[in-house]
Amino acid sequence: MPISTPVTEILGIRIPVVQGGMQWVGLPVLVAAVSEAGGLGVLTALTQPNPDALRAAIRETRKLTSKPFGVNITLLPSINPPDYEGYARAAVEEGVRVFETAGNNPGPLIKYFKSQNCVVIHKCTTVRHAKSAQKLGVDILSIDGFECAGHPGEEDIGGLVLLARAAEELKIPYIASGGVADGRGLAAVLALGASGANMGTRFMCTVESPIHQNIKEKIVSAKETDTVHIFRSLRNTARVFKNKVATEVVAIEKRPGGAKFEDIRELVSGQRGKVVYESGDPDYGVWSAGVTVGLIHDIPTCKVLLDRMEREVENTVAGLGKVVVHTKSKL
Repeated sequence: MPISTPVTEILGIRIPVVQGGMQWVGLPVLVAAVSEAGGLGVLTALTQPNPDALRAAIRETRKLTSKPFGVNITLLPSINPPDYEGYARAAVEEGVRVFETAGNNPGPLIKYFKSQNCVVIHKCTTVRHAKSAQKLGVDILSIDGFECAGHPGEEDIGGLVLLARAAEELKIPYIASGGVADGRGLAAVLALGASGANMGTRFMCTVESPIHQNIKEKIVSAKETDTVHIFRSLRNTARVFKNKVATEVVAIEKRPGGAKFEDIRELVSGQRGKVVYESGDPDYGVWSAGVTVGLIHDIPTCKVLLDRMEREVENTVAGLGKVVVHTKSKL
């Protein structure tokens, strides 16, 4: 049975699951597969070297699916920032109408997208930031809990509480990001008030994911204890797979006096992370992974995964119905 929520209605999708905008992973083949399977695939703009390359990726994706898909633009702290405006304009001109934004000061981008009648999903790690984005006019919020891969913020609030707080405070639909890898998790976040889920790590481990088979198999064999936070001392926390490089970074950060970014710059290079996905060597660099690695036990196609999640949601909800026992009053 299709799952109907405000998010499925706004985005025009069958199942309320959004594929995370993952650097080096959000490429056309995966994006199209997620959308074809009933979710929302998302291209990662900054994976492409320039706006023209993003145009080409959008056209390639459109050849593979007629279903809706989106583009992620993450605003990064940088001395020489990418051409965010150029990426945004290129995507809009190519007919993309769904955008995921993340990072600091998204106001100008959100204003531009809304002026072009686009749907905007904005990622936040706190309810406070979510309320600010709500005021900017975004359509959907993505609430990142402590369990997520990448940057969970600095407040260490798990999804169970964070999503319930979001239900109390927010007036627009939101999706849960972090901790969801199956239908049981999707049913849980729907019960907490979310209108869907954002999944990254789970989609990394699918047939259509562009990363090396060795990395997929590493995820399947991993436990929920096999991730670690780096950049804690720099107040820019990131959850990554616990490998040799990540362990070395943590050790450097724990030295007396702490660490400066220059001390770990070479170890955490994004290019090294890209090589991990290309070469299959899980210890070559740092790479993002959420605690959901402990819930991932196979490498299905995106269609098999989302079809299975639909059935699991239905079974979970049906099971909860047995928990509520109605008794006749004796009065």
